[in-house]
Amino acid sequence: MEIRGKVAIVTGGASGIGAGAARRFAAEGAKGVAVADLNLERAQEVAKSIGANAIAVKCDVSREADIQNLVAETRKRFGQVDIYFSNAGILGRMGGVELEDALWQKMWEVHGMAHVWAARAVMPEMVERGEGYFIVTASAAGLLNIVETAPYGVTKHAAVAIAEWLRIAYGRRGVRVSCLCPQSVATDMTKDGTGSAGLDGVLTPEQVAEDIVRVMREESFLVLPHPEVAQYHRNKGQDYDRWLGGMQKLYAQHMGAPKKPLPQ
Repeated sequence: MEIRGKVAIVTGGASGIGAGAARRFAAEGAKGVAVADLNLERAQEVAKSIGANAIAVKCDVSREADIQNLVAETRKRFGQVDIYFSNAGILGRMGGVELEDALWQKMWEVHGMAHVWAARAVMPEMVERGEGYFIVTASAAGLLNIVETAPYGVTKHAAVAIAEWLRIAYGRRGVRVSCLCPQSVATDMTKDGTGSAGLDGVLTPEQVAEDIVRVMREESFLVLPHPEVAQYHRNKGQDYDRWLGGMQKLYAQHMGAPKKPLPQ
């Protein structure tokens, strides 16, 4: 899909990947860009930097009503929604199954149900027109997992699965679906180093936006700004047990987990 003349919604648009994508969509000639975020003031700054063809909307993606309102406001201003970039995410904090249910539930909502609710809001009009683009931000963690935080890794797996299902269900009905799976990107979520252990390089949001636009033109599924993730994913599929063993070693290195004694 070419972005020129299209209307795009970007959640998590006040900073990081979202802000980079919103600005890039505008630079590609988008007719309108809705910058959505919990932080309305920062979203307004991004929208102002884009110009008259952008609006800022406060949106908590863990609430379906907010997503419905976001879509309604975008339609009211620009007429329709051609591109929905379901990008908002949270990192949570380090830990595993011992972390409280409230944190797990919030992660399920932001990294799972938010994509479902967004698709519910925009897919009917895209299918009716026979054209649309829906992009889910997952993470390399959605393909490979992550040792520092179980809720993040688990729910990002869910994000990949949702994107896969949408591609399967709507791919022959005119709606393109892609899934963004980067490693570490220079955003507010990673500025303290959390979630970047053992990664090969930190990219800028602008670099990620470049890959998003390229994949949208190609209309392929995975957006992999870190190309090595594709090889890691192949390795996982070729020898699952060996891959799990490597992840166990990584967990021991970064989390201080006890190592199992070697057999005598």
